[in-house]
Order: sequence, then C-alpha cells, then structure tokens
Amino acid sequence: MEQRATALFVLFLSLFLDFSSSQNYVLNDKDGLGRVFDGIGGLSGGGATSRLLVNYAEPYRSQILDYLFKPNFGASLHILKVEIGGDAQTTDGTEPSHMHYENDQNYFRGYEWWLMKEAKKRNPNITLIGLPWAFPGWVGNGKNWPYDFPDITAAYVVNWILGAKQYHDLDIEYVGIWNERSYNSKYIKLLRYTLDKSGLERVRIIASDNLWEPITLSLMLDPELNRAVDVIGAHYPGTNTVMEALKTQKKLWSSEDYSTFNDEVGGGCWARILNQNYVNGLMTATISWNLVASYYEELPFGRDGLMTAEEPWSGNYVVESPIWITAHTTQFSQPGWSYLQTVGHLAQGGSYVALTDRKGNLTVVIETMTHDHSVCIRPPLLPFNVTAQNATFQLKGSFVSIKELQVWRSQFNFKTKKPSFFEKLTPLKLSDGTFTLNLAEDEVYTLTTVKTGQKGSYPNPPPSARFPKVYKDDFNVRTPPFSEAPDFADQTGVFEYYVNLTDPGPHVFTLRQVLTQRPVTWATDADQTISVIGDYQWQNVTVTCDVFMEKVKTGGVFIAARVDKGGQSVRSAKGVFFWVFADGTYKVTNDLAGQTVLAEGQSGTRAYGWHTLSLTVQGQYASGKLNGYPLWKKAVVLTPKNGWAAIGTHSYELAQFDNFAVEADK
Repeated sequence: MEQRATALFVLFLSLFLDFSSSQNYVLNDKDGLGRVFDGIGGLSGGGATSRLLVNYAEPYRSQILDYLFKPNFGASLHILKVEIGGDAQTTDGTEPSHMHYENDQNYFRGYEWWLMKEAKKRNPNITLIGLPWAFPGWVGNGKNWPYDFPDITAAYVVNWILGAKQYHDLDIEYVGIWNERSYNSKYIKLLRYTLDKSGLERVRIIASDNLWEPITLSLMLDPELNRAVDVIGAHYPGTNTVMEALKTQKKLWSSEDYSTFNDEVGGGCWARILNQNYVNGLMTATISWNLVASYYEELPFGRDGLMTAEEPWSGNYVVESPIWITAHTTQFSQPGWSYLQTVGHLAQGGSYVALTDRKGNLTVVIETMTHDHSVCIRPPLLPFNVTAQNATFQLKGSFVSIKELQVWRSQFNFKTKKPSFFEKLTPLKLSDGTFTLNLAEDEVYTLTTVKTGQKGSYPNPPPSARFPKVYKDDFNVRTPPFSEAPDFADQTGVFEYYVNLTDPGPHVFTLRQVLTQRPVTWATDADQTISVIGDYQWQNVTVTCDVFMEKVKTGGVFIAARVDKGGQSVRSAKGVFFWVFADGTYKVTNDLAGQTVLAEGQSGTRAYGWHTLSLTVQGQYASGKLNGYPLWKKAVVLTPKNGWAAIGTHSYELAQFDNFAVEADK
C-alpha cells in the first residue's frame, strides 16, 4: 500500500513538474539574420473605404489620422497603400480617376491625395503604394480589358505617379498591376520600361496582388520579367507561401490581408497573422484591407478596418483592438530592421518573432491566440491548439548583454469579456540574458529595448448618433474642397462638384455625374449610375432634388428611397426609384434595373431644363411630385422596408443635381 502511495506521489510530481516546466527558446544573431522587415500597413480604397473620413470635422478627423499614422501613438503604420481610382465599383463604392477621359488630367479628385499627404505629415518615412482596381473605359478602348493596349495602360498609371509628385510632392515607392485579376507579362515589362523612361527608376513593381502562383513560375522562366518585378505580393495567403516563391529570392509580402470584422476576434486574427506571416511564410510586410472602416456599415464587409470612423455627422469614432495589436510591432520596429533567424512557434501553441536594428536594439513579439479567437474571414483556418505555458527566452550573440526589456501586453480575456490592450508593464530585469514569461491563452506581448512606446489617447469623441432625419445640401459650400459632396457614397458612376457657368440662375453650383462610358470594371457595376446617402434604417421619407438632364432623347435621372444594396451587389439593388426621362415620360420602379414598374406615364420633362422631383414613401405607398404638382398619388411598395436615399442616372450620361433634401420619420 505504501509503495502504491509513493508511486502515485511520484507520478503526480512528475506531471506537476512537466506542467510547470518552461520550454526554452534562443534569440541569437551570431549565425546571421533573417529577412529585412518592410513594415505593417493599411489599404485605403479597394472600394471607397475611406469615403466618410474626409467629412469629419476637426479635431476628430485629425485624431483619427493620429491613431492610424502618428509614430509612437497608435497603429503607427509604416505603409499606406491606396487605390488608383478607376471610376468603377471596387467593393464599397467608386473612386474617381485622375483621367476620366484620354485628354483629361486632374490630380485633385477624390481623397487619396489628401490622405497620403496627411499620413506623410505624421510619418515622413511612410511607404506609399498605388494599385489599380479598375480603369476608365477609354483605357480599354471600350473593352473590359486593360492589357489590349499596354502602352496606354502603362502611361495612365505612370501619369498618376508623376501627378502625385508634381501636384502633391508625394513619392510613390511601389506600384501594382491590377488588383486580384490576371497579370500580363508584356504589360509588366512595358510598365517597367515606361517608369524608367519617365525618370521613375526608384519606383518598384509589385506583382501580382493575387495568388503566389502562377506569377512565381513566370518569374523563374522569364529573366526580363524577373528583373522587372521587385516584390511578389499575395492576397490572404493564410500565413503560408509556396516553395517557388522562396526560390525567386524576391521580397514576399502579404500585400492584402485581414479583411475581418474589427471586434476582438478580428484583433486576434490580426495578432496571429502579423507574427505568423513571417514565421510560416517569410513575408516581410503585411497590409490590412482596410485601413479604416469609414463607409456605411451596411455596405459589403462593414467594419473591416483597423478602426471605425463611419459617423462624420456625429463625430463619433471607435479605436478598435487591431489598432493596439498593430502597435505591438510598429512602435518597436521599423522598416530596415531585420528578423532574427531564431523565430518560430511556441511549444504549446502561438508564435514569436524577434527583430533588430543591428545597432543593439531588440524587439520580441509573442502571440498565443487560440483558433476560435483568431479566425480571419479568409482563408479557412485549420484546427490547432494553444494552451497556457511558461516560456524561457535566452538572449545570445550581441544581445547577451541586455539587462532590461520594456514590456507591453494585450490580454483579450474572452472568458471575462474584460480585455486590456497595449498595457505597459514593469520593465523586465534580465539575469544572464534570460527571462521567463507565464503565457496565458489569447495574449500578445512585446519585449523590447525601445523605450519610446506610448498608448496615445484623446478625450472621448462625441457619442454615436443616427444620420440626421432632416438633411439638405445645395452644393454651394465646398469646405473642405474635395470633389465629392459630403456623405454621398458613389456606387456606380462618379458624382463631382460642378460649376455651371452657362446658368446665371440659382443652379451655378451643382453635383454632376461625369462619366459617359462604362469603365474597365473590377466588380459587376450596374448599368445605371447611383450615389447613396443617409440612414439605412430609413423607412418613411421624403426625398427632393432638382435635376438637369444633359442627354437628349434617351437621357434619364432618378431620385430614390429605401435603397437596400450597394457595393458589389448594387446591380441588384431594390428600393423606390422615381425616374424622369428626356423623352417626356416618367416611371416608378421597385429596382435600380427598372424591371419592376410600379407606375408610369407622361411627365413633359426634357433635357437642358431644370425639374424638381419629390418622392414620398410612407408605409407601403409611394407618391411623387414634379415641379410641385402631383405626378402620381399611390404606388404600392411591399419591399424593401428600409434603405438609403439616392440619386442617379439611367445610363452613363452627364446629368446635374441640386438642392438635395431628405426628411425622414424613421
């Protein structure tokens, strides 16, 4: 009996010792370093994702920008990647091109120029990248394919880079090919040639902003192509690369990643991939789509940004967990630092990376994110286990003399639902270059010699509020001077401020739809143009707007209520659409495509004359007025029950809008 008790005690003791024992990890630069770190970034665009940001009043707009870009404050991003606007729907909206037409150049459209300058103002060393999602129709000469005329396409992209420098003093350092679409080797080589001929030898090319393959095979088989491409960029690689990509010896980037709702699980996704993109895939840069969720949340991929800023009318914004997870890396390492070769996975799950500036500084980032608390929207995440563990790190090589490390910690605390992010702990004293951490599940640690880290903060922004129930815009006030009117979110087509010099009357300053040709699309753009605005929950509303058609005979415009879809689904949007046409007719439809007609008849409307349209939707009935007179009294509307207000045109055609107003009951 005594022997049995002794045996049980020994077994218990051995289990206890095994549980409480610490796994050892070596951080050493003696045998050389790993790849050079290129930075962490965010992507503005790829679908008008920063659309509402520009409409924030100060000081809130600057505060948001500080959380994103200011060094040693918040996310402190190293990279800003932007869409080269192509006039087409690219996920959550359209972004205007610098060249709507072949003989048209304007480098002040949109907000990406402004955003790049604001980022550069805060971090002069930030890396700027441009990538097209779509192209104006003239680039493809009427075809939905930009590679048939590679010289035109290359010149179009190079003009954007030259314009960035000439008009905004912005140096674009990298440029891509065509987002998540087929690449063309001939075009890439011609782009390299055109860049060099234009004095832009310093601008490097990323390809193909899609998958690792087949671009890696093409690079290995084509020496000229291999010389033209500097970085292989993959989207949503799931932290893994392929052997062929490694064989090219090119820089490997996750040039678009994350794309996940920015709650705590989204923060966990970001924490895991920031480390494991290098540990598993030797990727030296990771770029989040998107930078900031600053678009109507009901559009596709709502709140898939590093933080949320979707209420310029209230001033409210939310600093979400991914901001502070980013800070664990960005505030304590910079592009040009190098990873150590001694990085990897923890024994009980999780990962660690270490970086150095080769001047004595060391930063170690550790994450223990569990599977269910770090799922990204894509790709699927295979099962894995993470448990609490002790980890002992031994510093060797040039780091052995380090006596103290600053400690920053984030705890997601999913069980208690009381997370704490980017908390500065007591510095850790080292003995013989060794330290031990007791790591729980779902934690992130940074241990670093860098002492400049800071959890920046501002007073709480104003509380969240619904879009105003009464909203008016006569398009006369243009402060700040952006090309789009506040809060309008173009979904197909481009609506820009316009000065109507031919009209001495009340309609000098208007909003004009300016595209007359379908662009080279990225998504399935609607055949009509449309810009939405307001509160998606609006049910009973009156929408009023003055309209001016510039296309004779076949021209047409609309105002709308209860519009239920946007983004890549805009083609199938339903709502209540009140159309008038240049041939003297009107129509009320239940869909943007105009297939379900609720009412129709004669209106007497013509091109080149102003008309005032008014649409009222109450319950299941809609009524409309033309120039103050009832045009129809009751049209039955069963669905949808709610949605945005909108304006738009029947085709890609010139048309103007003025004195827009909405009054909503709910």
